[in-house]
Amino acid sequence: MIFTWNHPAPDGGSPSEELLVAFDRGRAARVLVCPAWFDEANKLRRFTIEVMRRLDAAGIDSLLPDLSGCNESLAPLENQTLAGWRAGMAAAGNALGATHVLAIRAGALVAPAVLPGWHYAAQTGPKLLRGMIRARTISAREAGMAETSDGLMAQGRASGLVLGGWPIGAAMFRELETAEPALAPGQTDIAQSMVGGPGLWLRAEPDEDAGQADRLAALIAESIGNSAA
Repeated sequence: MIFTWNHPAPDGGSPSEELLVAFDRGRAARVLVCPAWFDEANKLRRFTIEVMRRLDAAGIDSLLPDLSGCNESLAPLENQTLAGWRAGMAAAGNALGATHVLAIRAGALVAPAVLPGWHYAAQTGPKLLRGMIRARTISAREAGMAETSDGLMAQGRASGLVLGGWPIGAAMFRELETAEPALAPGQTDIAQSMVGGPGLWLRAEPDEDAGQADRLAALIAESIGNSAA
C-alpha cells in the first residue's frame, strides 16, 4: 500500500523520492488522487484513504502521490511553487499510468488536464489563502498580538508566510492569489451536496464519515462504469 515514486526536479536536476499510497492491482481503471492541502489535508486524510479503499473494492486502482515539500518529503515546502506541483502531479499521472483523476478541494489546482475525472468540492487559491490568513489573525489576537489580513498578505507576497505551521514561499503565495481550478474536457464537478452532509474540512478536528466516503466512491465507480459501457 505504501510505495515511493520519483518526483522530477523543476530545474532538471536529480528527482526526489517521494511517498506513494496506492491500491494498485494493475487494473484497467487507475485513479490519480490529488489530495487536499495543508490543514485540510490533515482533516481529510482518513476520508481520502477510505474513498480509495472503496474504489479498490469496486475494482478500481487508486494512486495518491506525495508532492515535493509535502508530508515526509525532504524538499523544503517554502521552495515549492504551484507550477512545480502541477508539473509534479502530471509526471506522477504519467509515471503511474493513471487513467482518471480525483482532485479533492485545493488539489483541483494541480489536476492534470489530460486525464478525465472529478473535482470534489474544488477550492480556489484565494479562498485557501483567506481561510489560512483568517486563522492566523485569530490566533494572533488571542495571543495579544496585532496582525492584519492586509499586512499578512503583503508579507506573503514579498517574502512568504508561515500559515498554520506551513511555510509558504513568496512564489507559491503569489500564485495562489489568482489560482482557480479549471475543468478540463472529461472532468466534472462533484459538489458537497452530492455527497451529503457538511464537508469534513469544516470540523475542528480530523474525522471521517463512512456515508460520505461511500457516496463519493460510488459516484466515481458509477461514472467509470458508464464511460466504459
